[in-house]
Amino acid sequence: MREQPRVCAYVHRRCGDRGAAEELTAEAFRTAWERMTGGQDVGAGWLFVTARNLLSNHYRSVARLTELHRTVADELGRAPASERDDAVLDALDRLAPAHREVLLLSYWDGLSATEAGEVLGCGASAVWVRLHRARKAFRAAYDLPEEPV
Repeated sequence: MREQPRVCAYVHRRCGDRGAAEELTAEAFRTAWERMTGGQDVGAGWLFVTARNLLSNHYRSVARLTELHRTVADELGRAPASERDDAVLDALDRLAPAHREVLLLSYWDGLSATEAGEVLGCGASAVWVRLHRARKAFRAAYDLPEEPV
């Protein structure tokens, strides 16, 4: 645990977000704890490599989220703009968990209706219905006009 401040500082310098750095550091130490309980040796170097790998995953997640914002903005006929990023996240946060899940599976994770149905435990046609309702709920949460039918 004496390496925790160093690992956290390493992550923070690279991602620039204190909260994310603390979460990623905690994940690195959780993984280290699992390895140590399994009888494997974990040194400072291993912690930094693990933190670097977790940072790579974090960067990919941020990139996917940015792409999600663009996709949602394009789908709704609005040009993406950095000042709207927070509004999109706020709208997603206000959605019911079921609506948020189907939107994220479809747009962020890029799953087909069949694949999303496997995750959600329903058929592809039910996913399309849920996706339609989730889009409508997102428009309301984001305060967008209805699309013409």
